[in-house]
Amino acid sequence: MNEETITLLKEWAHTYHCVSFIPDDPVQFPHRYTEQEDIEISGLLTAVLSFGNRKMILRKANELDDIMNHRPLEYILSGKWREDFGEDNDSSFYRMVSYADFRFYMEKLYSVYSAGHTLEEKMMDYEGTPMQKLCAFLEVSDRSPQKKLNMFLRWMVRRDSPVDFGIWKSMTPAELIIPLDTHVCRVANILGLTDKPSFSLTNARRITAALECIFPGDPCMGDFSLFGYGVNNKE
Repeated sequence: MNEETITLLKEWAHTYHCVSFIPDDPVQFPHRYTEQEDIEISGLLTAVLSFGNRKMILRKANELDDIMNHRPLEYILSGKWREDFGEDNDSSFYRMVSYADFRFYMEKLYSVYSAGHTLEEKMMDYEGTPMQKLCAFLEVSDRSPQKKLNMFLRWMVRRDSPVDFGIWKSMTPAELIIPLDTHVCRVANILGLTDKPSFSLTNARRITAALECIFPGDPCMGDFSLFGYGVNNKE
């Protein structure tokens, strides 16, 4: 990687890693809360919805926040989600995600908070990296890029950030993997951080390793460089 590329990535990180990033990003929703449990719930559920058109994501995440009456923990513990997200309701809640599909996440969260734990504490029941722990909890494959889950982990784990929360102290930013989306993949390929714009876990790790050389101990700082520049400079 040449010095010009390194300088560009650092400049873009400085440009996009700021408070002004929040209002146009799904991270705005967990930022409505101050308690760890509310942040975790809002963050995970918002991340699950974070695919497709950005305006649609923000609109649906806001609708979800309204459904929860702006009290995520209270909503999960109340069990009202059982009525709002019927287990036999196969109609679309957001794109290909049905109400029944989304109920699964409510059930998983209820199992954590009804036992008096935080989601961070629950993660300690599992082995491996932060991504492997979260995938095990949600019963999904840890062999795919899992962009949405890695984005949620970035929110929870990265510290000293105007955007990310850094409330999960049991994990470190060095363990994170870049949330691989269209913009990140495209810009990373253009800059030579990877030799192919493929959506794979291997490629996500390759890009993360390249960013680790620029942002030691905090490779996902580079997410702001690649995503921020990519989404604001679409080809």
